[in-house]
Amino acid sequence: MNLRGADAEARAAKHLRACGLAIIARNWRCRFGEIDLIARDGDTLVFVEVRSRASADFGGARASIDTAKQRKLAATASHYLARTGTAAPCRFDAVLIEGDRAPEWVRDAFRPA
Repeated sequence: MNLRGADAEARAAKHLRACGLAIIARNWRCRFGEIDLIARDGDTLVFVEVRSRASADFGGARASIDTAKQRKLAATASHYLARTGTAAPCRFDAVLIEGDRAPEWVRDAFRPA
């Protein structure tokens, strides 16, 4: 991960903690991919994708979470759940960072197909 990515993830984690979430894992990896942040929001387990872009040009950070990325995140999350034996309700959120703007937290950013 590059310095910009590490900074974006740190900003995202700080933002989510300020919103009441508890960060339980960072950069969780398996053979399917990586989940940037895993958090708890009450009883819900939240898989968080952090996206950072210099600007909103070309669709910005949100547009970069395409269908292929969503499938990869869903497979990685399924592996995490199986490996940890977790049976909590889950959702996929995104934290979008564009330029110097404050992070934008998108709850339930997508639902796996």
